Amino acid sequence: MIKRRKMVRAFTSEPLAPGVTDRLLRAANRAPSAGFSQGYSFLVLEGEQSAPLWEILHQEGASTAATEAAVAAMMAAMSRAPLVIVPLACKDVYLDRYARPDKGWTDRDESRWPVPYWYIDTGFTALLILLAAVDEGLGAAYFGIQPELIPRFRTRFGVPEQWTPIGAIAVGHPDPAGDTGPSSARSIARKGLDELVHRGQW
Repeated sequence: MIKRRKMVRAFTSEPLAPGVTDRLLRAANRAPSAGFSQGYSFLVLEGEQSAPLWEILHQEGASTAATEAAVAAMMAAMSRAPLVIVPLACKDVYLDRYARPDKGWTDRDESRWPVPYWYIDTGFTALLILLAAVDEGLGAAYFGIQPELIPRFRTRFGVPEQWTPIGAIAVGHPDPAGDTGPSSARSIARKGLDELVHRGQW
């Protein structure tokens, strides 16, 4: 399953089988989280529910005439996905959890955190969705939501201020013929472990 995982950037309009969405979400909910805080949530957009998201992304997706056609083609190929899941992280859940007596902190001081675990843990949920999609025989692609678009995203979908999208995941049946857009994985080789691993010391 892990070796078969790749980003799929073009989908057919074929709907998902009943139960798939819930299985993906149950897989996501198996993610680990610091202090079992579980400070993640999911906005699920099925079918036409995702149209406003693609509109928001497309309006800011191309800045020149030269890139407009490429962006429009990519958006068209991606937006056929019958499902988009937006994982969201909430810092307040973590700060509240670690101010409880069993964690030994008496305040919600964010400086205690060496890294923002709320984003890391929510990222774990995203990876589990990507892997579960492979398990279902489907394709999936994770993509970002630019910071300047987040206020519009929150307004359109009624997302509270304390919840931050870490990106979004399109899920559907792959359309290999339509997946012709630029891909870094096609031009950059995957690094070998000899480049990545430092054993004993750097």
